[in-house]
Amino acid sequence: MAADFGDAGLLLLALLGLLVGSFLNVLIYRLPKMMELQWAAELAQASEPNSAPAAPFNLWVPRSNCPHCGTAIAWYDNMPLLSYALLRGRCRHCQAPISLRYPLVELSSALLFGFCGWHWGISMAALAWCVLSAALLSLALIDWDTTLLPDAIVLPVLWLGLIGASMRWTGITLEAALWGAVAGYLALWSIFWAFKLVTGKEGMGYGDFKLLACLGAWFGWQALVPILLMSSVIGAVVGILLKIKGGLREGGVMPFGPFLVGAGLVTMFWDAAGLAPIIS
Repeated sequence: MAADFGDAGLLLLALLGLLVGSFLNVLIYRLPKMMELQWAAELAQASEPNSAPAAPFNLWVPRSNCPHCGTAIAWYDNMPLLSYALLRGRCRHCQAPISLRYPLVELSSALLFGFCGWHWGISMAALAWCVLSAALLSLALIDWDTTLLPDAIVLPVLWLGLIGASMRWTGITLEAALWGAVAGYLALWSIFWAFKLVTGKEGMGYGDFKLLACLGAWFGWQALVPILLMSSVIGAVVGILLKIKGGLREGGVMPFGPFLVGAGLVTMFWDAAGLAPIIS
């Protein structure tokens, strides 16, 4: 059962979002590297069974450091938003610029958490939607950077969507969530194979199938067509603009995940505003 947050409660939830956003910055940077190191270690182990294990690299070890001078970042230089403002966006030691992405991720996370608290109040539903928001934010940036959509994020959130439907946190029935997950996966799987049979090329990755299945689990099968239409149109416009400006990567590759995420967040805001026709 939800309860009213009040202004103080919303502020606390937004502050929690700031802290989560700081962690997301670490996750976005390190998780793909962890995956690559794991693949390299498995390959090395297969070719040289007695090879020495690599130095530990995970979300906690080693400590965060400046990518330019390598100096470890002190806790007082790692406070969300505040440290960036106090340091004027530069490393304390070498004065190299700090990417604006870090405070933007923290601010985005705070706003998403505040929105969830404002709409769902103090409830498990608010917590569940906060988890989805944080996961989508991290997936969009990881996919944009690396064209990877890690199972370590997508699959737990997909299961949470099904659990949330069964617990009535997401406002849809378990049946709609289940078929949303099934239809979401099969929709892009079918497009993938149709494109491959016609062109001989792979137009997207399996992570996109899983991400749309995840969105189907949260919003129901009725939301899949609007989500696909929005993401496709926005993706096409961005792709054309990048091509005109010469910003496409080698081979013309552009990840689809960020546009699915954007459409999913639009659907969340739209539904929360009571504009139900988008998913009916």
